[in-house]
Amino acid sequence: MAKFTFNMPDVGEGVAEAEIVEWHVKVGDTVSEDQHLVDVMTDKATIDIESPVDGKVLELAGEPGDVTAVGAMLLVIEVEGEVPDEVEEANEEAAAAAEPAPAPKSEPVEERIEVENPDASDADDAMAADPEPAPAQPVEEAPSAKAETKVLASPAVRKRAKELGIDLSEVKPAEDGRIRHGDLDAFLSYTGGFSAAAPTRSDEELKVIGMRRRIAENMAASKRNIPHFSYVEEVDVTDLETMRAQLNANRGEKPKLTILPLLITAICKTLPDFPMINARYDDEGGVVTRHGAVHLGMATQTDAGLMVPVIRDAQSRNLWQLAKEIGRLAEAARTGKAKSEELSGGTLTVTSLGPLGGVATTPVINRPEVAIIGPNRIIERPMFVPDGQGGERIEKRKLMNISISCDHRVVDGYDAASFVQALKKLIETPTLLLVD
Repeated sequence: MAKFTFNMPDVGEGVAEAEIVEWHVKVGDTVSEDQHLVDVMTDKATIDIESPVDGKVLELAGEPGDVTAVGAMLLVIEVEGEVPDEVEEANEEAAAAAEPAPAPKSEPVEERIEVENPDASDADDAMAADPEPAPAQPVEEAPSAKAETKVLASPAVRKRAKELGIDLSEVKPAEDGRIRHGDLDAFLSYTGGFSAAAPTRSDEELKVIGMRRRIAENMAASKRNIPHFSYVEEVDVTDLETMRAQLNANRGEKPKLTILPLLITAICKTLPDFPMINARYDDEGGVVTRHGAVHLGMATQTDAGLMVPVIRDAQSRNLWQLAKEIGRLAEAARTGKAKSEELSGGTLTVTSLGPLGGVATTPVINRPEVAIIGPNRIIERPMFVPDGQGGERIEKRKLMNISISCDHRVVDGYDAASFVQALKKLIETPTLLLVD
């Protein structure tokens, strides 16, 4: 038998460390070559690490949430015979390329400063001279009012009261001091069907790791480094929704259109006149890159947290192509199959909560981008519209607010407002979306 120390492999160019997300083995397990050992997360994607050998797990080097450097020990496996040369070479290369691992982000290093206490020696002497201090006098606790009152009720009544969230000490019995079901009914009738106290829930602690920690770090860095400002405008989407219904009615085998492909098309047609919106800002270099192509990030809610897959060259896709790509990327993100290149390189992001979109939002910018657009919920309201005879009439219209947050270092308020107004004009004249 021999011990094989499996080092954290090089999982991609430029990746120096990875966070342990979930172990799929434990100490004592027998593993086979290519068996899934652990999920790790880099700044680009979640990656499956597989075993290079057959053997038995002797040691795991870390828990979920710990950050491990490339080349550092990941786990120890007991193997029979010798480890293949190519496995040893790859393992040694990873170890040789390793840099000293930084302190885990979840456990910041504290600097401790020793301060001399001139009375410390005296205090130590006093403690040594009296090794057996006098026992503390017991403190009598004041009896609570509820502890003094004994509530008489059958187990069935107690169970029902607990399910209803009723404190039996607050229920007045009708006779002989015993609470019955009728007393509970009277109490509910008196309180309007609601008990005075809600059921108590215990506290729960959850370790922030994996995607949730990555999201927390990115959002904190964005708010810390970017001076945000937001602008909201109301848009009439009645005609847009009518056109969408007509297109869906005649789509054949094409994917069903939501409002998102139409909105993305409008954004792509508006951006050429506002290049400062479709840009990325390099804080360290002090350089703003205005992009010609629109690589549009699409904020997607998944079980693991918010992910932003990117629609490459959105400006070159028609409505149906956009709808198909939106569906493909959303499914890949939700099932954890999105590739690292599909989750990076965006130049502008759209975030939508659909029917939960609310009246207005102030979305956080997806750094290093400089803007993020948030369509909100569509609502119907009566509006004054021209009656065609020089007057006005009241008509039910579909309205939606569009929010935009911008990096004030790059985008001026006037430019953001002008961009949204141009976008509004295009959305309210939807036939222009179908014209090249």
